[in-house]
Amino acid sequence: MSYRPPAGSIPPLPGVYRFRDSDTRVVYVGKATNLRSRLSSYFQSPAGMHPRTAAMVQTASSVDWVVVDSETEALQLEYQWIKQFAPRFNVKYRDDKSYPYLAITMNEQYPRVLVMRGDKRKGVKYFGPYAQAWAIRETVDQVLRVFPVRTCSNGVFRRSAQMGRPCLLGYIGKCSAPCVGRISEEDHRELAGDLVSFLGTGTDRFMKDLENRMRASSQEQDYETAARLRDDLGALRKAMERSALVLPGDTNADLVGHVEDDLEAAFQVFHVRAGRVRGQHAFVLEKVADESPTTLMTGVMQQLYGDDDSDIPVEVLVTELPEAAVATWLTDKSGRRVQVRIPQRGRKRALLETVTNNAKQTLQAHKLRRAGDLSVRAAALEEIAEALEMSQAPLRIECVDISNLQGSDVVASMVVFEDGLPRKSDYRRFAIREVAGQDDVASVAEVVRRRFTRYLAERAEATDIEFGPSGTANDERKAFRYPPQLLLIDGGKPQVAAAEQALRDLGIDDLAVAGLAKRLEEVWVPGQDDPVILSRRSQGLYLLQRIRDEAHRFAITYHRQKRSRRLSTSVVEDIPGVGPNRRKALMRAFGSLTRLRKASVEELAAVPGISAELASAIHQHLASEKVTPAVNVTTGEVIGEDGL
Repeated sequence: MSYRPPAGSIPPLPGVYRFRDSDTRVVYVGKATNLRSRLSSYFQSPAGMHPRTAAMVQTASSVDWVVVDSETEALQLEYQWIKQFAPRFNVKYRDDKSYPYLAITMNEQYPRVLVMRGDKRKGVKYFGPYAQAWAIRETVDQVLRVFPVRTCSNGVFRRSAQMGRPCLLGYIGKCSAPCVGRISEEDHRELAGDLVSFLGTGTDRFMKDLENRMRASSQEQDYETAARLRDDLGALRKAMERSALVLPGDTNADLVGHVEDDLEAAFQVFHVRAGRVRGQHAFVLEKVADESPTTLMTGVMQQLYGDDDSDIPVEVLVTELPEAAVATWLTDKSGRRVQVRIPQRGRKRALLETVTNNAKQTLQAHKLRRAGDLSVRAAALEEIAEALEMSQAPLRIECVDISNLQGSDVVASMVVFEDGLPRKSDYRRFAIREVAGQDDVASVAEVVRRRFTRYLAERAEATDIEFGPSGTANDERKAFRYPPQLLLIDGGKPQVAAAEQALRDLGIDDLAVAGLAKRLEEVWVPGQDDPVILSRRSQGLYLLQRIRDEAHRFAITYHRQKRSRRLSTSVVEDIPGVGPNRRKALMRAFGSLTRLRKASVEELAAVPGISAELASAIHQHLASEKVTPAVNVTTGEVIGEDGL
């Protein structure tokens, strides 16, 4: 009741609202056709609420909203805010696993075909997802015979262009070799467009076109061309045999089946294009409150089609209808009428039942897999809280690690784990500025001071919103604004003492600090002469080790990048006649000092701005330079000039 908006201040209009905690972090995002009615329901007696809803309302300390013109706009804005803020009390529509896609990079000058996982990129055409990466590669191997689009990396493409020789695929006819000018940029892009069309909905058209051309060549007694077209046709048929025809050939639809219990729900999606199943994937979610099937299905629609480059079919077949605004939203996004319906009979109904059975299997497998994971993570956090005498389990843990090489290129990393899992979007790295030479203790103090000075500054900048329409004051998500419950230091007693002193200097005394020393894996706590010893079989110790190792990996990666850039720059700068512009051109062409050393005079001369005389001078200078391997004094490992 302390932050309930005054009576009459909430408009009875459609809109999207956000609840924030005391750190101004968005903890819940929702939409409503009537903001006044929906928000008023949150300020009733907690006894009548779902436990998670009551916990959300009690965690929050303010609420704000945005009024929109229609339910369709509310649907889109809600999706954008959930994606931007990742609120802890919203349903998480996680993919059951990372599925591979067949991707065609139409956003590049010379598009290429490759297997991609993870987040989708703007301007890239995706097909799938597929169950296995090998299925994509076998399909690509067949279609490249007819559509020889490049598949090489950008580095291989540049090297082939510089040498004037294509790679192996170019010699055997599975690449049109745009790197050496065998095909123009425009023709290669058109070829990639034909491949996109073939993999999309133009299968039958291309097959008929090839067959007609083959027959025409045979009638003209051009038997060599006819034989080649026959083989191309066979390759495409072999590629298409990998996906059976499950619906009529003109069907373009997505089928979404779902099953649920009191705690979780699973969704299975089949993407049918030209009557064939071209991809599938699953969503598994933990139900936050008593969400209805309609609400859950609406959320899945947002996840499937919320991005600007989503592939929206003309028909979406579901087991439960989403909110009515979804069909209008999809129609507006795609520019054509999109039907969202429940099939009642026939082949579509039978296929949807198959999809639903897959969802049931997905939920069962997920429960078996997650039962151990959730309990183990919870037990590990409780063990850490008990060992460090914390009042509650540390849901957010930040870890700091220092990396350097004999006092040069000193850097630090800060990794973040929430609920026992890495939150990579909040990772940060620091270049040490105030400390000269190799001084891990002072470096730790600098990182902690900089990180929590930023925390105090961003917290002070936050506008105290008790209620009212949402503005732009706190719309940008700022990771430094949110303090951890535990600050973990990769180090022993001196490093922990330095971190605690840095916090005290900033007036922060309510944050738990601990250090994990590598030698004996003991846990150091400020103010104690002896370390805390956790059992070697302790899940809490295992989690701390995992966090510390992740911080070390992140730090050493940054250190190697800095060192590689410094070595490359310093060596090339010593060459007479090579200024900043030519140095950049050389590093852009070869990518690293190792490749630059191996380059011939002809390859150097092919770089823009490098004459034959200068290329010869560069080659002689690099050949006469003595390379001394460097050793990391902390780990004893040899670090090459590429940082590998």
